[in-house]
Amino acid sequence: MKQMKRNEVDRYTQQSSVLCFQNNNIDDALFDQYHVLRGLRDKQGHGVVAGITNISRVEGRKTVDGKEVFCEGKLLYRGYNVVDLVRNCMRQKRYGYEEVAYLLLFGELPTKAQLEEFRAVLYASRQLPTNFTRDVIMKAPSRDIMNSMTKSVLTLASYDNRVADISLDNVLRQCLEFISIFPMLAVYGYHAYNHYECDESFYIHRPDPELSTAENLLRMLRPDKRYTETEARVLDVALILHMEHGGGNNSTFTTRVVTSSGSDTYSVMAAALSSLKGPKHGGANIKVVEMMQDLKNQVSDLTDEDALREYLGRILDRKAFDGKGLIYGMGHAVYSLSDPRAMVFKEFVERLAREKGRLEEFELYDRVERLGPEVIAAKHKIYKGVSINVDFYSGLVYSLLGIPPELYTPIFAIARIVGWSAHRLEELVNMDKIIRPAYVSIVSEEEKPYLCLEDRI
Repeated sequence: MKQMKRNEVDRYTQQSSVLCFQNNNIDDALFDQYHVLRGLRDKQGHGVVAGITNISRVEGRKTVDGKEVFCEGKLLYRGYNVVDLVRNCMRQKRYGYEEVAYLLLFGELPTKAQLEEFRAVLYASRQLPTNFTRDVIMKAPSRDIMNSMTKSVLTLASYDNRVADISLDNVLRQCLEFISIFPMLAVYGYHAYNHYECDESFYIHRPDPELSTAENLLRMLRPDKRYTETEARVLDVALILHMEHGGGNNSTFTTRVVTSSGSDTYSVMAAALSSLKGPKHGGANIKVVEMMQDLKNQVSDLTDEDALREYLGRILDRKAFDGKGLIYGMGHAVYSLSDPRAMVFKEFVERLAREKGRLEEFELYDRVERLGPEVIAAKHKIYKGVSINVDFYSGLVYSLLGIPPELYTPIFAIARIVGWSAHRLEELVNMDKIIRPAYVSIVSEEEKPYLCLEDRI
């Protein structure tokens, strides 16, 4: 066999990728011809119904006099409006992540005693196997913390003597452990990368049993373990708002698909993490921050609305930022008039920006939020309404909190692990058949004759 060098392998893959494209490219017209909905959504944005859930409800349209109309967005967790959940926790000066996690997992708000017991269970589960941080997280650190977390999740399976047991009580135990340790996997993974790859100081802070998930996140991340109450409460709000969003989002659907095969919890959560990390899903807030930085570099007067409109127009014309033609943080598959998560989030972002002395930056985001839909409507003739989504402000929040960009998507995962867990449990309870959608095959019905190797030219 011919021995190949690394550069020869690279040259081979570059040349052969042309062949891959030619034999895998499908004519767009065929999707219409066979009535295939790309992305499992029709041209009106309706998703293909793939299941039933009692965990959350996402609303962006309603039927009035027999006609479908767009409405202000609404997100319900087990029947409770997420805006009410957030505002009541803030009004009562309580951290709500654990309370809302209980609601999503068990279907009802906890009593004081139930919440205290649940928090105790989470803390008891918030520990990694002996030397796991040293032997797994610190080995081969990666800037991609989502990959680091996925590696850790799959490795943890080796420490569980009931790894393949999919009985409800065992899966619940595994899910509670993941909810508890995801912050540690993310933050420790970042510290390992920051030390070995960026040559910065290395420190590992253990979580405090008396603190909430949001407080512990900031405590473990910062060298001095210090944070303000406003910082922790705004992060708590972010975790609640990102916790769940129906069964149809990509990572939650992945959770249910892999669960339906009878696979173990470690494999399911690794698959969900891999789905979430994509820039079209959990990585969108990073693109917002990068876009806003490019805007600052391109526009000299950030209060000049005409200049801002011109820049946003160039983005849509693929002449600015990344050339993709997208104003990141705007538009959503379900919401048209408003994303309720973004609306409630904005209230707390302004409060944090004031505390940090960065109100001008918040005002710039507010300006772009107002001008963006106008530019999109004019350029694309979209009149149904385009609003910001939760990603628009989440990146700014993490920036205000001093959270490094490498942790933006992992923090999303720290929140969404609760929703994934709830959907895995619901799928297990109701599981009947493996989820297996159909694909239209355009392979020729006429079989090709096999040619011996010597006869192929």
